[in-house]
Amino acid sequence: MAHALTRTHLIAPKELIKEVDRLVGPRRRSEFFTEAAAEKLKREKLLQVTRRAMSLPAELDVPGWETPEAASKWVHDLRVESDRKRNV
Repeated sequence: MAHALTRTHLIAPKELIKEVDRLVGPRRRSEFFTEAAAEKLKREKLLQVTRRAMSLPAELDVPGWETPEAASKWVHDLRVESDRKRNV
């Protein structure tokens, strides 16, 4: 499925544009900046989610996650249960 495209005006340092053109060529400049912006957006969204998660109260009581050993057992038990269901 093709994405709808829109034209925009980008202001960037001349040396940055020259470097991009040397790397990918001027005909692939838009594609390069689009991919770079998409990667940056992905990182920023992940950073936002991480910051929100870090602001959760540390005293959350999540059964099975009390210690690293308990968390490991919890994951192991989930995998065993999943394997058991698939083999049924």
